[in-house]
Amino acid sequence: MPRLTYEQLVSKYESMLEYERGQNALGYHFAGGIDEAGRGPLAGPVVAACCILDPDRKIYGLDDSKKLTEKKREELFPLICENALSYSVCSVGPDVIDEINILEATKRAMRMCVEQIEIKPDVLLIDAVKLEGTGLPVVPIIKGDAKSVSIAAASILAKVTRDHMMLEYDRMYPQYGFASHKGYGTAAHYAAIRQFGITAIHRKTFLKVIH
Repeated sequence: MPRLTYEQLVSKYESMLEYERGQNALGYHFAGGIDEAGRGPLAGPVVAACCILDPDRKIYGLDDSKKLTEKKREELFPLICENALSYSVCSVGPDVIDEINILEATKRAMRMCVEQIEIKPDVLLIDAVKLEGTGLPVVPIIKGDAKSVSIAAASILAKVTRDHMMLEYDRMYPQYGFASHKGYGTAAHYAAIRQFGITAIHRKTFLKVIH
């Protein structure tokens, strides 16, 4: 993907403020973007983040974390932490995922983020998940992590945090290759499971059939 010029980055950022500005026009002042990372892997936690950006401290280059390189995500992560009005990141582990299923575990992580964020949002922008139980209005946006700067920021916080957690697990279980595949079901990961068995961080409900 070609690098965007500064003018293009500014233009993209301004276009991705559409939902935040729309909520401001409705009288909401603190739109919290919410997103998750790690719904699909065979191992590790699901991680969610909630982020309220500062309208006066713009972070150019925000986008859906999946569209960004690892290097770019790592560059944006501290900028988000330093410049956001408030943010929180929470995780739910594989034992809970196995107990209540991945969708409910994702929602639990998201609700935890809303509870723990220091500045409380008055409306939530979320990437196409019907999130109940927060007591706040929720605006689900399909592919919201590519359309809203707040959701994009949350997606980067969640993704980078989870990747760092998987690097720690790689040190604990070096034979599984978590540093490279981050717990997803690659051929190498399935081969390691067949050879070494499952670990404490594997999701047993995702591994009823070993390919």
